[in-house]
Amino acid sequence: MTASTASIWTRRTAATAVAALAAVTVLGATAAPASAAAPAATTAAAQPATSGTAGLKGVDYDTWQRDVQAVVDRATPYVTERTAHADGHKQAIVLDIDNTSLETDFHWAAIPTPAVKPVLDLTRYAHSRGADIFFVTARPGILDSVTEWNLRKVGYPVGGLYVRHLPDLFEAVSTYKTAKRAEIEAKGYTIIANIGNNTTDLTGGHAERTFKLPDYDGKLS
Repeated sequence: MTASTASIWTRRTAATAVAALAAVTVLGATAAPASAAAPAATTAAAQPATSGTAGLKGVDYDTWQRDVQAVVDRATPYVTERTAHADGHKQAIVLDIDNTSLETDFHWAAIPTPAVKPVLDLTRYAHSRGADIFFVTARPGILDSVTEWNLRKVGYPVGGLYVRHLPDLFEAVSTYKTAKRAEIEAKGYTIIANIGNNTTDLTGGHAERTFKLPDYDGKLS
């Protein structure tokens, strides 16, 4: 997340948290713990954006989807090859959340926020081939349960979710995310792919390959 998007991100996530908590209360649901089985998968298709819809900063939805798909198309053969040669080792894919895993800027008030479908398809494919899926986000810890509920609700297999608690809130985003990838490696995983839409999601190592989704010079957080 860039400084120029911080205020928008704060307003958006606060509104999302309030709406999500309200929705969960109304439905009589609670956020699923990490050990719980994921609910039946739904995808971004359940709440599609209208063709040509713009995000918070005027990014065209259809263009964004095509650009995301182009990155996923490059990543898929690599994931296929890499998961075919796990050789008994635990493999992981690490993802950012906002505008990487979830269509946050296009559906910032939607509950649940729809998945970025090409990324969802890739991660479910990787998971079917034995890779565990981890999410490392700069969202604050107060959004932990709501975020995990959203991810599971739209169909993501969640092997782990990292949000920022104290003292992480005072660290640079790239430093925090690098440290969390190192924690995943310390659990015995090889991170075969790290996917995000900002350089702060991807710098610092602790991943064999990185795949950057479009952010259009910071227009998508």
